[in-house]
Amino acid sequence: MRTPSAESVFVNDKIARMSHSPAPQFGAIIIGDEILSGKRQDKHLPKLIELLAARGCSLSWAEYVGDERTRLTEVLRRAVAGNDVVFSFGGIGATPDDHTRQCTAAALGVALQPHPQAQALITQRMQEMAAEKGEAFAPQRPDNVQRLQMGVLPAGAQIIPNPFNRIPGFSYRGARGAWLHCVPGFPVMAWPMIEWVLEHHYAAHFNRAPQTEQSVVVFGAMEASLTPLMVQIEKSHPDVRVFSLPSVDHPQYGRHIELGVKGPASSVPAAWQALKTGLHECGANCGPELVRNL
Repeated sequence: MRTPSAESVFVNDKIARMSHSPAPQFGAIIIGDEILSGKRQDKHLPKLIELLAARGCSLSWAEYVGDERTRLTEVLRRAVAGNDVVFSFGGIGATPDDHTRQCTAAALGVALQPHPQAQALITQRMQEMAAEKGEAFAPQRPDNVQRLQMGVLPAGAQIIPNPFNRIPGFSYRGARGAWLHCVPGFPVMAWPMIEWVLEHHYAAHFNRAPQTEQSVVVFGAMEASLTPLMVQIEKSHPDVRVFSLPSVDHPQYGRHIELGVKGPASSVPAAWQALKTGLHECGANCGPELVRNL
């Protein structure tokens, strides 16, 4: 019989421990003055929701912040103070408006220092760029020295590989178990890097608790009149959440409320039936029913 290696035993033990641990809460931080000013539209939030949903996970919260160091440091400090898994987009370059590396170090109370593997990857990329131009690689040239700053990371950071141009992102674990994963602001780089993080660190949590959402369009209803029913549903089904999305000028349905329940796939059917029964008893004018797997 083949004896498993020490590495395989470690990996299998890690997977086993993760499979019995609570599913992580995922958060997002999107960084950049250009987003807040409207100069660029954020594409990261919907993509992250999509990437998580494809794996049976969901996003718990998101926050936007500009390139001001004090505020960014505080946002990052809150992120690493808990036990969530947080993805941070943008600001890890080496220009004067890139502050994520520095602010992460300040938030964690650690020093910035050259990361050998990150700097080796950046050097490899610079050598490739020189070869593509038919030039000799000049490591001491000012622009190349500046590029190496992207490999100066918070002490203790782990790198996230970048399949687009080798220049890595980085991950750091907070004292209470939070994980902060920092990637570039460029979608062509950031999104494959996020997928790599999910597949390599959180696969044990994929599709562990399938979520379902069921709702119905209620015509001409007022939220206040439906609130007692919503409260009763949540009281009777504590692991299910009720939601209400009112609209006053929908082009197809006019004034209406989309009223529904969402939660674990095993719990939603009973709550959904109770909601439909309650709507029938109060004489609600119900329209199309909607189902969505989260």
